[in-house]
Amino acid sequence: MNWTKRDWGFCLILAVVTLMAYNPAWHGQLLWDDDNCSTPPELRSVDGLKRIWFQPRATAQYYPLLYTSYWIQQRVWGDSPTGYHLINLLLHIGCVVMLLRILRFLRIPGAELAVIIWALHPVNVETVAWIAERKNVLSGIFALAATLCYLKFDDTRGRRNYALAIGLFLFGLLSKTAIVALPLAWLVILWWKRGAILWRRDVLPATPFVCLSITAGLVTHWFEDVGIGDKSRILDLSLLDRCLIAGRAFWFQFSNLFWPSNLTFVYPRWDINAEVWWQYLFPIGVLGLLVILWSLRRWSRAPLAGVLVYILLLLPSLGFLNIYFFVYSFVADHWQYLACLGIIVPCASGIALLAGRKESWRDWLEPAITLVLGGVLFVLTWQQSRMYTDVETLYRTTIARNPGCWMAYTNLGDILSAANRLPEAMDLFNHALRIKPAVAHYSLGNAFIHAGRTSEAIQEYKWALQIDADYVEAHNNLGNALFLAGRTPEAMDEYSQALRINPNYAEAHTNLGNALIQTRRVPEAIGHYKQALRMYPNSASTHNNLGAALEEMGRIPEAVEQLKAALRINPGYAEARNNLAKLEALQKTTPPTINRIR
Repeated sequence: MNWTKRDWGFCLILAVVTLMAYNPAWHGQLLWDDDNCSTPPELRSVDGLKRIWFQPRATAQYYPLLYTSYWIQQRVWGDSPTGYHLINLLLHIGCVVMLLRILRFLRIPGAELAVIIWALHPVNVETVAWIAERKNVLSGIFALAATLCYLKFDDTRGRRNYALAIGLFLFGLLSKTAIVALPLAWLVILWWKRGAILWRRDVLPATPFVCLSITAGLVTHWFEDVGIGDKSRILDLSLLDRCLIAGRAFWFQFSNLFWPSNLTFVYPRWDINAEVWWQYLFPIGVLGLLVILWSLRRWSRAPLAGVLVYILLLLPSLGFLNIYFFVYSFVADHWQYLACLGIIVPCASGIALLAGRKESWRDWLEPAITLVLGGVLFVLTWQQSRMYTDVETLYRTTIARNPGCWMAYTNLGDILSAANRLPEAMDLFNHALRIKPAVAHYSLGNAFIHAGRTSEAIQEYKWALQIDADYVEAHNNLGNALFLAGRTPEAMDEYSQALRINPNYAEAHTNLGNALIQTRRVPEAIGHYKQALRMYPNSASTHNNLGAALEEMGRIPEAVEQLKAALRINPGYAEARNNLAKLEALQKTTPPTINRIR
């Protein structure tokens, strides 16, 4: 179906309405981990852009296209959050336009109603209003564009559309790998169109896309495993446990689409227990739903196809793979940004078909439903986006809607203690003590460190470790507190304990290296600095410390190389520049045939 001026006019009006619905979030501040999104100083140069693409661990996850978008935006907008929010909104609107093009191409009834629901549904607020979820809307627009090109290829078998689909899908994977199941969703759409899937016609063309998905998925899995580290013991779940999680997550997120009330940033984390009989009802219910829809396929394939697309696009977050956020909750609104289209589109199509069954209804019923539904969703999205205006509002709203969210208590407590609002912070930590005592004691220790009360911090960290002896961050920060108190041997023991639990903990390697330098064990310190740089190669301070340690050993050329690396990462690093100038002057005055012996 051709794209018309009416479609462009509709998209323009919907874009304005969407921007208005998200008005409270336009000038929202940085939230939880948004500081990882504004390009750090060490990556703002052209060399930093190269490292984003070609250096593993240069960024928290290997999403180079995503971080390139932040790199470009930082040059245009600086660190102003407003620019990041507006780009997220524009990408979301771009996704909406692309969805309408796909639905027009597929000649699906109710296309306009579907895009209105998706554009204004409050379950998408977390994706659009949270800067860190740029990866969702960026990968989303590439995923939808790839889908349109692939569907055109399926119609014409043209190589150009096929090549465009591969390129766009790859760009999507380089933005966020949650779209790995998209090629399987395409096969479901083709089954919906034709009622059958043929190997040569349908499966073989999708194979290169599946190979790209597997490769990207393995890279992300490696990054997640390294990032989770010691948290993996919390997520050491059996296959049966993961099936119970998947079933419950499906119904929880499915219900949020139809009744989007009390949406929150962090939902309660369920206790998974295979011995509790009613927990099996969730996965059994999913299987039952699929059986029913399969039995109805001769009447209509659309409901089954929609639910299968929903499940496939949700699959990476359904609990079968470890995700760091599972430490806090097994569900999150932003995980169903694209997946919810599998439910929204068939429902909107069904409404349109029902509204058009009688000629007397056709002219007024669908517009009336669209107006009422769009108006309700507009209000809900406007209210929900207010939650994301600043971090204190976010956490206080989360606490109000999920009083058991220990993460919100401790994170907000950390923020308030850093702002010298210690009494308010202490009240939050006391609430957290009743829910997650080890984490609360750890956070209290951090607050006391910030307040300069080192002895009290040491005691809090020790209490945290009495509750959870494998709390790696508590071991590391107790080491820092002991080091501040001049108790270096004890500090080294704590750093070593942290590394026993998580050998890939870069910060503990660096801290242990610093302590070893103080005790004149320079060769051991060098080893730990190098280990830290394997995990986190963009630490200018670690490069600088390694350079100083190498200089202590008389290894001047290597020391110079490390100091230059520190300055490439952070050109304004005064200490590294002074150290480098000293060593370069020393090289000029020392004959090249003479080595200093230490």
